[in-house]
This record gives sequence, C-alpha cells and structure tokens, in this order.
Amino acid sequence: MDLDVFVNTHHIEWDRLDHLLHRGRSLTGEEADELVVLYQRTATHLSLIRSSAPDPVLTARLTQLVARARSTVTGTRRASWRDAARFLTAGFPAAVYRSRHWWIPTAVLSTLLAAVIGWWIGTHPEVQASLAAPEDLRALTRPGGEYETYYSSHPAASFAVQVWTNNAQAAAICLVLGAFLCIPVIWILLVNVLNLAVGIGLMSSAGRLDTFLGLVLPHGLLELTAVFVAAGTGLRLGWTVIDPGPRTRRSALAQQGRAAMGMAIGLALVLFVSGVIEGFVTPSGLPTWARISIGIAAELAFLVYVYVLGGRAARAGDTGDLEAEGRSAELPAAA
Repeated sequence: MDLDVFVNTHHIEWDRLDHLLHRGRSLTGEEADELVVLYQRTATHLSLIRSSAPDPVLTARLTQLVARARSTVTGTRRASWRDAARFLTAGFPAAVYRSRHWWIPTAVLSTLLAAVIGWWIGTHPEVQASLAAPEDLRALTRPGGEYETYYSSHPAASFAVQVWTNNAQAAAICLVLGAFLCIPVIWILLVNVLNLAVGIGLMSSAGRLDTFLGLVLPHGLLELTAVFVAAGTGLRLGWTVIDPGPRTRRSALAQQGRAAMGMAIGLALVLFVSGVIEGFVTPSGLPTWARISIGIAAELAFLVYVYVLGGRAARAGDTGDLEAEGRSAELPAAA
C-alpha cells in the first residue's frame, strides 16, 4: 500500500467525520446517517493501515477518531440492577458451565493427586518425619490439636472474612495469571493439593481421618469447587494464548479475558458463602453429620445453579462475555 496515496484519497472523509463529531447533537437525520457510514469506512481504513502500512501518527489519529465516532453512534451506557441480575442469572453461570470441560478434569485430577499423596504420607513414617519433628506432628494431630483449633482460633466473623479474602485472592490470581501459559495456575493448584494431602496423610496416620474430613468437608466442597473453577478457567485462558482457534489471538484472548474477569466477581460471591460456612458452621457444636450435610447442600445448590441456569443460558448463546454494546469495537480484518 502506498500510504501517501491512501491518505490523499481518504483524508477528506476523515476530516468530514471529525467535523460531524464536533457538531454533536445538532446533526440532521441525513448527517447522522452520513456519520455512521463514515465511521464504518474509517474503521476499515484503520484496519487496513494497521495490517499493511502501520504508521504510528496516522494510526493514533484514526484510532481516536474511530473511538469518538463509536461513542457517538452507540452512546454511553451505565451499569444497572438489570445488568447485575443478568450477570447472576445468566452470564456467570453460563461462563462456569461453558468452562466445565476444563474445571471438572482439573477437580478430578487434583482430588486424586491429593488422595494419592495423602496415602503416601500416611503410610510412610519416614515421610512424616521429614515434614516435622514427632512432637510437632502430635501437636497438629492430637485431639484438640492445631488442626481442630485452627477453625476456632479467631472470632467467627473475622475468621470468615480472612478466609474469604485469602481464597478470593487465590482464585483471582488463577484467573488473571492464566494468560502466562498456565504455569502460575498449575503452581497454585499444586500448593493447594499438597496442603490438603499433608492434612489427609498426617490425620490418617493418627487414626483421626474422620475428624479431619468432618472439619474440611462442610466448607471445603464449595471452596475447592470455586478454586477448581478458577484454575480451569485460568488454564483455558492460558491455552487460548497457545491456540486461539479460528479467531485472532488478540480477539480470542480479549473474549476469554473479559469472561474471566466476570468469573472473578462471581467466584468471590461463591467463596463468600464458603467463608461463612467455614467461620460459623465448621467450628460450631453441630454434629458432624449436620455440618457435612450443610456443606453438601451448598455444593449441590451451586452445581444445580450452574447446570440449570448456566446450561440454559449457554444453550441460548450466552458466553459470559459482556453484551455487545459494552465491548470495545472489533475492527474488520483486512482480506
């Protein structure tokens, strides 16, 4: 492309678009139609320049022009309670449902790995000895030991907030850092798996695995599910960088990234529920069967929410991405 010829051919249209934009609301009907046509043409021109003859100054000018035109054509839009309701009833569960092929295998493999490592620790005294001194292990696993008192070590409300904050941060890191070729997500998963496996192994070696599971399951079912969803979504985001499919890498990553950011908000709410359970139910005086039943009920409610509301929304075409008017304009690609 001869850039000088291209500019000489189309600069009158760009100047005209700039003039119409400065007119604002005083446009006539014909001028408004003309503005839309010029906006579409200028967006195409910008795409051609970017792909064939990138010029920083001209690209910056047309990018600003296209952004102003799009704002004028589509108008500004403010978030409303309708958006929040749509997000909770369709967008978030649809995003979780659509990523199920990533987070379900992540959950299964992580759980199996924790069980295997826990069995290995529990059946090998030399491995336990490498983790801590015998007296420290007894302090952890004895009745009334640190594994049990941990959940009642702080007032329930402050403990619930602390747990929620820590878990929400871990989920957000999985979602945000997944774009770095999945490596940070795998590391966070391994840390969680090892922490769980050590508890399983040490408490089983002390003959108190039932007590440990009675403390972990009430909040752990929902909490770990949220972490697995975040990790699976992060892995999916990282794989998009490697293989974006038929879309451009930029477009695919933008779509998955927007869905992941929305997922972070939704999972923060899910983790708030698990934090409340961990702060108020896990250390309570309720029988073990009652505490575990509450945890199972919370987990089943989340799965029904995802598979019923989310499945319905996903089949209707919802991806968990922003609605069209809330996204940045995607310029047409040059042939």
